[in-house]
Amino acid sequence: MEDTSKVVLITGGTKGIGYGVAEVLLNEGFKVAITGRNLADAQAAAERLCTKHPKCALGIEADVRDFKDQERAVEEVLALWGRLDVLIANAGLGKFATIQEMEHEDWHQMIDTNLTGVFNSVKACIPALMEQKGYIITIASLAGVNFFKAGSAYNASKFGLVGFSQAIMLDLRQHDVKVTTICPGSVTSHFNDHVPVAEDAWKIQPEDIGQMIVDLLRMHPRTLPSKIEVRPSKPPAK
Repeated sequence: MEDTSKVVLITGGTKGIGYGVAEVLLNEGFKVAITGRNLADAQAAAERLCTKHPKCALGIEADVRDFKDQERAVEEVLALWGRLDVLIANAGLGKFATIQEMEHEDWHQMIDTNLTGVFNSVKACIPALMEQKGYIITIASLAGVNFFKAGSAYNASKFGLVGFSQAIMLDLRQHDVKVTTICPGSVTSHFNDHVPVAEDAWKIQPEDIGQMIVDLLRMHPRTLPSKIEVRPSKPPAK
């Protein structure tokens, strides 16, 4: 089991990848705070997590687009547990349209959430993470290394996130804060209003991302996988 004093903050942790990662980390002995834009959803998700791990999960209302929200989330974590060891910047959304059809509002919502939101989360966590010689893990996408039609806004946000993550890795490693960005392909989640079904079994599962994160956190401190691309091993044949 991991050191039970270690504390993780996961943005966008009420469902999908964030929630699945939280379950895995709790099973490994971490304490986990999850954020969501709706307080009731965040608290309900934390209560479900606490059924197996009493007093080890915290639900916080916080919008990654608001830096003050992110500062307050960190303050809540520190007030309860006194430390923060890991940030998992997971919150994100996707809307897909050609450039002719892409609305300004959708563009700004994706950039503000998927890119500026990660900046806000990271910026708010840096002092606490430096104190603990902690870890930042950003959840990007294969859309951050491969462009596709009708993906201009999403591609831009995720290409930007990959670049941001790699640059802050260089900024922070001399301060003993490690940074990894994970670029998943198809994952079973609620992304883009999808409802997971049995036919999604071929996809990467949220718990697979969780196990990858556990492996990263257990890796020898001298070693840093700075960018990981992960795909389903056998997608349906086209």
